[in-house]
Amino acid sequence: MSRTIRAVLWDFGGVLSASPFEAFARYELSRGLPSGFLRRVNSINPDGNAWARLERAEIGTADFDTAFEAESRALGHAVPGRHILPLLFGEIRPAMVAALQACKDAGLKVGCITNNVGTFGPETVSPQRASEWRDAVALFHVVVESSQVGVRKPEPAIYRMASERLGIAPQEAVYLDDLGINLKPARAMGMHTIKVTEPAAALRELAAVTGLTLH
Repeated sequence: MSRTIRAVLWDFGGVLSASPFEAFARYELSRGLPSGFLRRVNSINPDGNAWARLERAEIGTADFDTAFEAESRALGHAVPGRHILPLLFGEIRPAMVAALQACKDAGLKVGCITNNVGTFGPETVSPQRASEWRDAVALFHVVVESSQVGVRKPEPAIYRMASERLGIAPQEAVYLDDLGINLKPARAMGMHTIKVTEPAAALRELAAVTGLTLH
């Protein structure tokens, strides 16, 4: 194991669980929406739109429902926000959770940095999904949630919070995320970043960086 690496930081959705974008695509197909439409809605005014405000807990789910519908309607297809929230909670990826456990067992500090929506959780999908998510979250030493701290990725402050709470310098951490925009500030701080596009490839890179055997 590299002596310089003391912690591994993980995004949740799209890393430890299946990407919400996969669920978005299925929803779009089922509703006859253009491919990529939901991501387009979220890309307009990305720091101040309904999605961003919900993740910073500036609005609740009821206000998000109407605000997202208005934003999507302006782009040609009205989609209630309440339809979107359950799509965030994808299936847990067992290999990723096993790697998280292996990092922890090896003595590395493990933390999660997640943009989330507060009181709305995986229990909206099923009790089993909620249980799987809770079990994964319980493995972390530290969890930094956007809805709790009032800042969200890619704002640099949220990465600093995670580092401080783990008692490490950013240069001592590896950070995994499925979005390049979220990796950029972490990399600028000196973290080793891994973009999770294909989980097996990401785990090979994590194994190389940490010196651990990961499957």
